[in-house]
Amino acid sequence: MHPPRARILGYVALTKPRIIELLLVTTVPTMIVAEQGMPPLWLIVCTVLGGTLAAGGANAINMYVDRDIDAVMERTKGRPLVTGAVTPRAALVFAIGLEVVAFLFLWTTVNLLSAVLAVTACLFYVFVYTLWLKRTSTRNIVIGGAAGAVPTLIGWSSVTGTLDWAPVLLFAIIFYWTPPHFWALAIRYRDDYAAADVPMLPAVVSVRRTASRILAYTLLLWALTVAFTPVAGMGHLYLGSAIVLGAVFTAYALRLLRMPDPGLTLSASGGVAELEVRATAMRLFTWSITYITLLFGAMAVDQLLRSGW
Repeated sequence: MHPPRARILGYVALTKPRIIELLLVTTVPTMIVAEQGMPPLWLIVCTVLGGTLAAGGANAINMYVDRDIDAVMERTKGRPLVTGAVTPRAALVFAIGLEVVAFLFLWTTVNLLSAVLAVTACLFYVFVYTLWLKRTSTRNIVIGGAAGAVPTLIGWSSVTGTLDWAPVLLFAIIFYWTPPHFWALAIRYRDDYAAADVPMLPAVVSVRRTASRILAYTLLLWALTVAFTPVAGMGHLYLGSAIVLGAVFTAYALRLLRMPDPGLTLSASGGVAELEVRATAMRLFTWSITYITLLFGAMAVDQLLRSGW
């Protein structure tokens, strides 16, 4: 038996708090752009709380489904369903409960559209990504990553009650940011994915091919962030930030592409070249998180300054 504190921490871990933090980084700035200023504090709190519950439930279901491969992968061996801190049945009940509460909370405090979008993102993440694509296709994170882009739609609809081209473009920005972000991490842990028989792109093709895909998606992402300026009526602060941040992202992607290709074997015990590839991929992964935080932060500051808030 695990002590109560360990069980509580296990339930928290089921929600993948770090991933939720990243989702919320995109939600609040989107609300500010939709409002063209600062939305009411109560609306921000309700939208963030509802989105957190919905994302946490989806992540918990993901852990429930993936508990077999989590036990194989070094990166995930400490997850609560692997260690036994939480039982599978309890995890599933907890996850479904979070989704029900999230839907009802968003419906009653924000609006029905936001509630439907939140639950739809969960269903897509569970059924399309986790249960279907993750173990069957190298396009898993490309298509499945759409679930992580839905918070932009939720943020926009929470303010306006509708959707428009601006939130669709924000959705596309996160959609195209996700593959280079995740593939960089997957290069570091490609042996884990291979051992678990998960066809994540870096586990089944060379680092060079993966890096070329990363660069292609990064260039598309860069173009989308610049295009967001006229679509949403953004100012010079955002546009300048999008150009500079995209240039740095592209430079990291090019650096990875120019690394010597170690082939399909890449492990912690590899040679100097392999270790450098892993380190370069992780620098790209780390930058991708900084990038999306700064981009959406610049988006929010741009709107707040221009609105005179």
